[in-house]
Amino acid sequence: MPRSERSPLLLAGLLATAGVAHFAAPRQFDATIPKTLPGSARTWTYASGAVELALAAGLATRRTRPVAARAAAAFFVGVFPANVKMAVDWRHRPAPLKAAAIARLPLQVPLVLWARGVARNGEGRS
Repeated sequence: MPRSERSPLLLAGLLATAGVAHFAAPRQFDATIPKTLPGSARTWTYASGAVELALAAGLATRRTRPVAARAAAAFFVGVFPANVKMAVDWRHRPAPLKAAAIARLPLQVPLVLWARGVARNGEGRS
């Protein structure tokens, strides 16, 4: 299978893995939910996991792939505040954890671009 055909499936796999993680280990995700959001952090954690699983399913299906990919790009932008919160909250943690939290911030850009590329042509080429 050519790389361009694997790209949407790899993105789906990434989202599916993250979605399952939200249900398997919700406490670590609860801590990243900005306190300004209404409701409980756990509700947001589970909702985020459910969205990731739905996006993964949409990306895995050719017919729904373009819409799911655009939604995934928007989702990656939407969760950016949680990543910022994590980086701020982890500023006093040991250096490797602090570095990992900070490194997540610029990683949102390639994720958004990847999803946009999948939306454009269904294959993930930019």
